[in-house]
Amino acid sequence: MRRIETIADLETLYGPPVPAALSKVADHLTPMYRRWIEASRFCVLSTVGAQGTHATPRGDVDPVIRVTDPSTILLPDWRGNNRLDALRDIVEDPRVAFLFLIPNCKTTVRVNGRAYLTDDADLRASFEKKGQRPATVIVTEVSEAYTQCAKALMRSGLWDNAPVPADLPTVGDILADMTDGGVGGPDYDRGYEERAIPRLW
Repeated sequence: MRRIETIADLETLYGPPVPAALSKVADHLTPMYRRWIEASRFCVLSTVGAQGTHATPRGDVDPVIRVTDPSTILLPDWRGNNRLDALRDIVEDPRVAFLFLIPNCKTTVRVNGRAYLTDDADLRASFEKKGQRPATVIVTEVSEAYTQCAKALMRSGLWDNAPVPADLPTVGDILADMTDGGVGGPDYDRGYEERAIPRLW
């Protein structure tokens, strides 16, 4: 199978960029980009570090991030599984990318930038929910913001309310497979959401 190994080879397979794809790019959060992002309660955070690349889902009951000014966004790091993949990456390499989604909206918004972590007590306190504070906050200096076209979500029918496939493996199934039955299985799946609710924040 032929590998495409140069930018020149790649560009011969495609036409020039659509003009709108270039004109929509801002080097900060314009008022409209800010309005869009502050309506989002879910994003995917992508990072890169010595161990490779990671993309992690982030969500909240409120806007998933806080915009402090046109060039700065804050993401509280709420309780998870303590793998710390994205956080380790940010310590090693500040480059990050966010993909923001809104249910039933086929447009997505990308924000690229450089991030760092802080455990500033006052900042952590400002995010407090149900008596819990994030251990750290991800501070990102925005370098680019732009919409992504709707075609991927249109093709996938992501918001078309299709049923979950009956044979889709559950997390319990995957854990049981990975541990030869030592962890997971139906007991893991049973009531997971109910068990997780007290640990969301």
